[in-house]
Amino acid sequence: MTTTPAPAPSAASGDPSVEAAQAALAGEHACVYGYGVLGAHLPDDAPAALAALATHRARRDELTALIAAAGAAPVAAEPGYALPSPVTDEASALALGVLLEERLGGLYADLAGAATTPELRELAVRGVVAVTVQALAWGGAPTAFPGLDGRV
Repeated sequence: MTTTPAPAPSAASGDPSVEAAQAALAGEHACVYGYGVLGAHLPDDAPAALAALATHRARRDELTALIAAAGAAPVAAEPGYALPSPVTDEASALALGVLLEERLGGLYADLAGAATTPELRELAVRGVVAVTVQALAWGGAPTAFPGLDGRV
């Protein structure tokens, strides 16, 4: 699944804050799609998957509103996303969940660094924390610097 898309062009003419928000929004779109796939393979964790999906939808909607308020057209969801590997059972669904959350963590970390308003910075920080907690819930490994591990 393409969960680390390039920032979409914005009406804010290269505003790094808006571009980072667009990238996080594109990541949220990918997560919403991914949770539709992985949720079908988590019968015992269906309520947890539905709760995570609702959270991603809410953050997607919040990002959409903030981007529009900045005068940019929010990036639209793709019609579909390529999965990094087949999701055929609970183990592969959990692995996809971890991957989605970890990749989104990087996008929110980028947004926290680029944010120029308190609202956007708060959303970014809340996003990093939430995706890190969710990745751990799906079986991910704890990291010293969520969203920044493995980056220069």
